[in-house]
Amino acid sequence: MTKILVIDDEPSIINLVSAYLKPEGYEVYTAADGNAGLKAARAFKPDLIILDLMLPGIDGIELLTRLRRESDVYVIMLTARTDETDKIVGLSVGADDYVTKPFSPRELVARVKAALRRIKAGTGADVERSVLSFKHVRIDVGAHTVTVDDVPVELTSIEFDLLRALAENRGRVLSREQLLEKIWGAEYFGEMRVVDVHLGHVRQKLGNEAFIVTVRGVGYRFEDEPF
Repeated sequence: MTKILVIDDEPSIINLVSAYLKPEGYEVYTAADGNAGLKAARAFKPDLIILDLMLPGIDGIELLTRLRRESDVYVIMLTARTDETDKIVGLSVGADDYVTKPFSPRELVARVKAALRRIKAGTGADVERSVLSFKHVRIDVGAHTVTVDDVPVELTSIEFDLLRALAENRGRVLSREQLLEKIWGAEYFGEMRVVDVHLGHVRQKLGNEAFIVTVRGVGYRFEDEPF
């Protein structure tokens, strides 16, 4: 059974989210503060975490920072609608997506389903064992590894999928909308800034921003010579 951990200090939110997730067949765990949430994440090894940023104890940002040192579990963070800075910071420290409060429970369930489908598609036994090789960058799709000039680069699942999508279309511009559909799914109806933030991380980790070119007003293009 797919396991989902909901970390929020508001009982009404926990009860609401649980009431919508459990009928979908998910095993739902809950925690009401940051310390309990981190312990639950380590103990239950959830497939997905729904994380509120405003938590007692250690806050959601610190929890996420610690969690990313040991896990690449998919994280959907919950933020107040006006906290634009929190959204960017949350994505910067490793959140995969976010939903703003107040939110529609059905929207959240749709995000969860889309994320889990993407995760399942990327980790199944029939994952293609293809390798994308370029002069500097090498992407092993099956092993889910990336190297730059033979040096391993650690990417999150979202970052890897974004780089793969661009590399498979080397020299061609992909719009933010196209990347959202490829990575987050056609059902995604969040904000496009998640693409920009995650690709910013990819650029930093690759160590050469020239590999991913921004085409102003259009999208992004991968540039590295075929091997």
